[in-house]
Amino acid sequence: MGLRIAARWLALAAIAAPVGVQAQASDDSLWQSFLTPPPEARPMMRWWWFGPSVNEAEIDREIRAMKAGGFGGFEVQPVYPLSPDDASTGIRNLPWLSDDFLAALRHAAQTAQVEGMRIDVTGGSGWPYGGPHIPVTQAAASIRMMRVPVPAGATDFAVPALGPGETLVSAMIGPDDASQHLIPIYGPRATVRPGAVPREALLFVAGRTGQQVKRAAVGAEGYVLDHLDSAAIANHLTTVGDRLLSAFSGMAPPYAFFSDSLESYGSSWTGDLPAEFARRRGYDLLPHLPALFLDTPESAAVRFDWGRTLAELTGERYLATIDSWAKQRGTRFRVQAYGTPPTLLSGNALVALPEGEGANWREFNSTRWATSGAHLYGKPVISSETWTWLHSPSWAASPLDMKVEADRHFLQGVNQLIGHGWPYSPPGVPEPGWAFYAAAALNDHNPWYGAMPELTRYLQRVSHLLRLGEPANGVAVYLPTEDVLAAMKPQAASVNDAIGHRLTETVVTQVLDAGHGFDFVDAGAIGAPGFRHRVLVLPRLDRIDPAAYAAIERWARRGGKLIAIDRLPDNAGGLRDDAARTAVRRLSQRLRGRTTIVAVSDLGRAVTQAAAPDVALAAPAPDLGFVHRTLPQGALYFIANTGNTPIRTSARFAGDRGNGSWWDAMTGKRWAAGSGDIAIDLAPYQSRFLIFTGQQSRATPLDATSSQSLTGTWRMTIAGQAERSLARLGSWADDPELRFFSGTATYRLRFDATPTTGKCFALDFGPGVPRAASPGTRSTRPFAAIDAPVRDAAIVRLNGQPVGTVFAPPYRLDVSDALRKGENLLEVAVSNTMVNQLAGRPPADFRLLNARYGERFQNQDQGKVAPAPSGLLGPVSLVEAHASERPCGA
Repeated sequence: MGLRIAARWLALAAIAAPVGVQAQASDDSLWQSFLTPPPEARPMMRWWWFGPSVNEAEIDREIRAMKAGGFGGFEVQPVYPLSPDDASTGIRNLPWLSDDFLAALRHAAQTAQVEGMRIDVTGGSGWPYGGPHIPVTQAAASIRMMRVPVPAGATDFAVPALGPGETLVSAMIGPDDASQHLIPIYGPRATVRPGAVPREALLFVAGRTGQQVKRAAVGAEGYVLDHLDSAAIANHLTTVGDRLLSAFSGMAPPYAFFSDSLESYGSSWTGDLPAEFARRRGYDLLPHLPALFLDTPESAAVRFDWGRTLAELTGERYLATIDSWAKQRGTRFRVQAYGTPPTLLSGNALVALPEGEGANWREFNSTRWATSGAHLYGKPVISSETWTWLHSPSWAASPLDMKVEADRHFLQGVNQLIGHGWPYSPPGVPEPGWAFYAAAALNDHNPWYGAMPELTRYLQRVSHLLRLGEPANGVAVYLPTEDVLAAMKPQAASVNDAIGHRLTETVVTQVLDAGHGFDFVDAGAIGAPGFRHRVLVLPRLDRIDPAAYAAIERWARRGGKLIAIDRLPDNAGGLRDDAARTAVRRLSQRLRGRTTIVAVSDLGRAVTQAAAPDVALAAPAPDLGFVHRTLPQGALYFIANTGNTPIRTSARFAGDRGNGSWWDAMTGKRWAAGSGDIAIDLAPYQSRFLIFTGQQSRATPLDATSSQSLTGTWRMTIAGQAERSLARLGSWADDPELRFFSGTATYRLRFDATPTTGKCFALDFGPGVPRAASPGTRSTRPFAAIDAPVRDAAIVRLNGQPVGTVFAPPYRLDVSDALRKGENLLEVAVSNTMVNQLAGRPPADFRLLNARYGERFQNQDQGKVAPAPSGLLGPVSLVEAHASERPCGA
């Protein structure tokens, strides 16, 4: 399958826009903006430059292919090479930050400007930030504890040799772990008082984690920087940031400067931490270092003090510093503000563009961490890294897979998708070209890319509407950050990772299933402008910040409803915070009369009693998610079925102002929904908007009255092959000759019809069959768990007239305007994924590449590469319905 096929698909798709959209449009601006949303709402792509081996002609071609596919921009991400330099193929890896690399980056920016595309740049190569400019003295730092046995009666012991860049910061010995005293060390041996029994000396060594930049491009190899070290960050911004921005000299800077999540594993120290700790906490950390590693009576308090000091330094020195640097240069800092070293949810206030990742909308994850921070601090555009690991291995993902995951991000408040991603691939590389190791390859080398404009228009419409108005989440869930900090150890100094284990999934599902949207909140965000929630849930807490708790009390006195799981907290702060502990206990005593205390299993009922559901379903439907936003003229709800079976129920909506309308972002159609108990009928993975503005929609939904099975002999043609006659439809992968074929096949059928006035007609390609085991919410390889009747996307013509694109349930297209009385010709051009072609050849051999550059990646899930069902599986039918009102096929 070559690029010629993908280009043909794009041409077909451009013609095949839904019929009659403009005729249905009213004059109101909201509807018009829904039909034709602004370009800044288009999804973007992370553009992987492998090597980077890029040239100007291919840069131009790929930017234009992105634009043709409906993408609004890209983030340039230089990563590991996929080939050594090879003059015979024209592959030349441009060293990162070299003049040639910057010339390529500048050319991409110029072409983006011409094409009206947004360009972001990653502030490094791979992740986390770092590289050859970072000396070992500015590399990510850690603290470790060494145990040295000291025999009974010994007066000294040998000090173990330290490694490069390591420093002995403290040494202690005592009768037990809880009773240590400092011992001086001035040379290779330490002097101690003799003891009657064998003991252990504890030595605390500050050093470097040694972590190297992950997935580094050629010339970007080196240490990960110390996110807590101002000098390291200044070095990086000068050496890398300013160098990257020099490519934009004389033109507009990139829209955003991006940082991936802080995956600096083991980072737990920095050179001036003892001084900063003493300044902020009021005591010397060094005598208390055993408490970080050992469980002693003071461990929780010392760990809390140490953890919040790390989080403060990360926020001040990394997040705030880079955000300020970016603003001074006319750009914005877009960052996944979580990971290691630790950050706080309220740290999202420090950056212009918070970003998350993770589609598991019914549990704690970093996507809702980012959207909550944005809601609380008034940041209207919230992005997410989308489609990472989608339907692994690479090239297995379909347009439906993309929609399924995107909807789960939307349900968490995301309104800007950053696709993961688009692999640059040089001309001449065997199809499907290069791919990133962690799925999903979503460029125009996919045979189904012709369906991309239809998908991206849907994503653009959803993103646009979810930027309007204000979030209307009525419930906030307080994160157990203080307890996480009190339990944190140097080996795993991350707040969000620990919260994911501590905050049970039940808390989230109980709130959602009670019919409420929610945000997470932490101590720093209790006073944020966006904290207007009616209900606050405290998970089981030991500790809470006293200032935040006092603010919660004031909020409760003003009418806020406080719910606590199991009990109210009775502890606070660190080692020197006795006054804080006393304050918390007094606040808990005063709040008992204003707090509903329940078991976690009763949380949903307590939330319902505290506030009427925003969406009150007639029957439980855990797969049904919603987002509610208030508008100046009313309210909107985005409603999505995230499961692989239909949902048919009804619901009452708190934002109901009468005359609700359903708006379908896929088809661009709308129809009346009524008010009160509103019927919800969603196919698997289907979604819609419910709009309440007080305006009456003229159209009404249609119910099928009859159907005609389209049987007969289908003709199937594949470019370069003889036409095939098919007595019945089925997967072409079942044909031994086509088992490893990836590309497009066109199916043709002639049939007779007798359309009558006053009726609508739709082509129905079948409902699809749910797979036996739908992927759980914790799946790290998400995909649509349905055996679709179209594998994997189709552009459809009837009597030579384009009638639409099909890749998602309910697999139905309105053909009322194209259907003729008598004989009709149906043409369905179906394309599959590239995984079939890949299954027919051995996996790529990277031995020479690894010998040249070292092993910088491992392709994932290669054992899953196998031919997938492909083509038009059927059955296909013509559905007839009464049409007293348009639109048809709604």
